[in-house]
Amino acid sequence: MGTDQALLYIVATPIGNLADMVPRAIEVLQCADLVAAEDTRHSQRLFAHFAIDTPLVAYHDHSDDKRTGQLLQKLEEGQTIALISDAGTPLISDPGYRLVREARNRGVRVVPIPGACAFVAALSAAGLPSDRFSFEGFLPAKAGAREKALRELAGDPRTLVFYEAPHRVADTLEAMAVAFGGDREAVIARELTKAFETMYLAPLDELTAWVRADSNQQRGEIVLLVRGAERRRDSALDGEAERVMKLLLAELPPRRAAALASEITGANKKALYNWSLEQK
Repeated sequence: MGTDQALLYIVATPIGNLADMVPRAIEVLQCADLVAAEDTRHSQRLFAHFAIDTPLVAYHDHSDDKRTGQLLQKLEEGQTIALISDAGTPLISDPGYRLVREARNRGVRVVPIPGACAFVAALSAAGLPSDRFSFEGFLPAKAGAREKALRELAGDPRTLVFYEAPHRVADTLEAMAVAFGGDREAVIARELTKAFETMYLAPLDELTAWVRADSNQQRGEIVLLVRGAERRRDSALDGEAERVMKLLLAELPPRRAAALASEITGANKKALYNWSLEQK
């Protein structure tokens, strides 16, 4: 498939069920000169299933500039390269950005081959608003950084979409309940397209308890979706409520400050809390 026109294909692969592989993707992988894969051993099963014998080379998050340079040189020589990740659409929380960016800078034609994407599949079936959403990928692994990231998203009115590791999912749901409120609706979408596919919609407090009670829900590939914050309909805080909140926020976290300010001023606790988030 080598041509004078350099081509870099970005090829989506199944997230579980191999029957979801699109015919065009099979053809591209069979005909390319080289396939750059996140994990060449993982990709061997896909190649064996579809009788693909194209040479594989590793390209992942830890690939250095030398490997990127080697791929770019092959492209400039007119070879066709296909980029795949372990599953789903490359560059969606997967490696590839550096290669795609530099290829474009060098005049290489970059061609997407659409297919499976875990967060899109989850969003389509979650039962949460999908007209506006924000894909946040993986939250920070450390608790403090994760909680800070969630606090910053608490007032976002869009549906929030996350990927999460199985061993962290219960703690993350608990942190979401604290940051967003335990009554905020959320969905866990687990092992999509696979034998043990699960989608469960519930308020965050209930969802957290359900996941903690069943270790099976803490396994596999996981997408978390959270309904966005309700748009504020309450009237603006009066000057006294704002003054009290400013004093309390100097010493207390927003949720505790809002609770105390509500007792002191009689203002709505949720309105106080939302106001505190807007001040950041």
